Amino acid sequence: MTLPSHVPLVVATRNTHVERVHWGSVAVVDAAGALLAHAGDPHAWVFSRSTLKPFQALPFVRDGGPDHFGFTDKELALCCASHGGEDVHVDTVTAMLTKIGRVEADLRCGTQMPDHYGEDDLPPRGSVFDQRHHNCSGKHAGFLAYCCMHGYAHATYLERDHELQQEIARETARLAELPPSDLWFGVDGCSAPNIGMPLSRLAMMWGKLAAGASGAGASSDAALMRIFSAMAAHPQMVSGTGRCDFALAQASKGDWVAKVGADGVHTVGVRSHGIGIAVKMADGDFTAVYATTIAVLRQLGLPLETEGTPLAKWADPVLRNVRGTAVGQLKATVQLTWA
Repeated sequence: MTLPSHVPLVVATRNTHVERVHWGSVAVVDAAGALLAHAGDPHAWVFSRSTLKPFQALPFVRDGGPDHFGFTDKELALCCASHGGEDVHVDTVTAMLTKIGRVEADLRCGTQMPDHYGEDDLPPRGSVFDQRHHNCSGKHAGFLAYCCMHGYAHATYLERDHELQQEIARETARLAELPPSDLWFGVDGCSAPNIGMPLSRLAMMWGKLAAGASGAGASSDAALMRIFSAMAAHPQMVSGTGRCDFALAQASKGDWVAKVGADGVHTVGVRSHGIGIAVKMADGDFTAVYATTIAVLRQLGLPLETEGTPLAKWADPVLRNVRGTAVGQLKATVQLTWA
């Protein structure tokens, strides 16, 4: 086991005293794989978690799946989502399942309380949830659609040796420019296989997604372009109301697509610059990873207003206790080193 060489990226203070430190790493990479800037260990191996979702949808898009089933771009965006389980998300998953002739019970993601609820906003008493409310249900509906289109077994679509998962692994290895045997494999929270790689390669994949091309000098990649465009046009489907990824997409007016993953992974693809940004927070803290991403975007010189916008709650936020009293502050201290 090799431990990554992370550095402090964020500090939390209480009454001006440092109370905790969040360590991690950042990689900023273009579509050709050039490391442009970094903090900490840009080549640390990480699991991609939900930042892999656009690439898990890639085989379906490459094979013409959206047109085959009449999926809208809104539905395609949901295939790439960690959605909040709002009514618009659940209804869209239902529509996708209807189009492919499947039902909720065919999903294999499991059931969870919708992500748009929290400690201060609990669901109404008596609420009943099913697998459509799971944040990954759109991805799983896309998985099922791929299987239906090709006549593959749908009951085993999450097995590592299933044709779908094998094709996802091949696409990932190709875009990450790694031998398939070098990839890490694990099981994600939704039971789908998940793939690990160096942080810089994950950033490169997001650079390729943003650029709509598979590498230096390569011709445009229509499938990558379609996925990015769907996510950029429908950011609420990718995340949801009150979520940081939605706010980042709104701030960029369609130029950026952001995607969070479990355990402190966060990625951004910037179309106008053809770059990908990947952040890993070692302790998995989401508040810290969002503050880091915002600080990185600013250091890259990208236009980003936070004051008076939905992003204000994640940009170096004031920390409050349960009575709402300000007791400290979270502050991103990340400093990019330029290549």
